[in-house]
Amino acid sequence: MKIRKYQPSDCRELTELFYNTVHIVNAKDYTEEQLNVWASGKVDLEKWNQSLQEHFSIVAVDNETIVGFGDIDDTGYLDRLFVHAKYQRKGIATAICEQLEQAVPGKIITHASITARPFFEKRGYRVFKEQQVERQGVFLTNFVMIKEGEK
Repeated sequence: MKIRKYQPSDCRELTELFYNTVHIVNAKDYTEEQLNVWASGKVDLEKWNQSLQEHFSIVAVDNETIVGFGDIDDTGYLDRLFVHAKYQRKGIATAICEQLEQAVPGKIITHASITARPFFEKRGYRVFKEQQVERQGVFLTNFVMIKEGEK
């Protein structure tokens, strides 16, 4: 597996990985209705590409297949971190997260799903608050989590 910078040609594959990961991996913690509003399958590729280009965005590749990706902005907001359902628990999220955390000095904030919370807690993040996020009239629980940067 290698990790490289995001390229615009990756965008469609990343949106498919996002959709499939949410609907498979997060299914144990969220209802079908919640999964459908979180990852509807209808994405604005232009918006995704713009966001990924504005952030420090990386992808993990194994034999030409994208198996994970993540991005962080320059304020330390870790926006997305997703690993292909068939590649879970192989250290890919850890490898991506380490590079994202090193890209921005200081405190890092993420909005972690119920599913991702234990992963971030193991990395030293603490829950700042639990919140309900509304999407199309449906509420999803997630956690604002913070990792203090090196002083």
